[in-house]
Amino acid sequence: MNIQVLHRSGQWCPGRRVDDVVAYDVRILPKYQVAGRPTVDRSYLLLNEGIQLTKPVVFEGPVEGWWYVDLVDISHTDEGLVVHDMYIDFLIPPALDRYQLLDLDEFADALQSGKLSPTQSATVLTQTQTFINHYLRRPEEGPNGPTRQFPPPAVTALEQLPSFLAPR
Repeated sequence: MNIQVLHRSGQWCPGRRVDDVVAYDVRILPKYQVAGRPTVDRSYLLLNEGIQLTKPVVFEGPVEGWWYVDLVDISHTDEGLVVHDMYIDFLIPPALDRYQLLDLDEFADALQSGKLSPTQSATVLTQTQTFINHYLRRPEEGPNGPTRQFPPPAVTALEQLPSFLAPR
């Protein structure tokens, strides 16, 4: 099913929904583009988990091919889906042998300034722990609930689709 997603850059982006996963393409704003690199990123929303995955095409050197994971809140509107960044992010290498948890300071600032309510904060902290337990912890690290493949198989399948953007 075709769908539109409002990206944080302000662009409505075309995408495709398959079950509970949405893939969408966004044109990288000129100030973030890297010479010689593609100018379109594909992001994936795990609708039931409040997760957005992107393998940024502008990542070079030691982080090339790494996944950037945003914890998000997703609103459904008549126009499409609106993605709200919830400040906590992960950086995950292809080998899944470690991860980096990012932007906790931004999360704290958003909570302290009132941009996030205590309820929203509790939700995103729960999402964070659930993501770690399901996708990043190994079974030998203790009980963590059902483990899931990272990236999810639906994302891997959607990676293979041609661009959703009309050529310029």
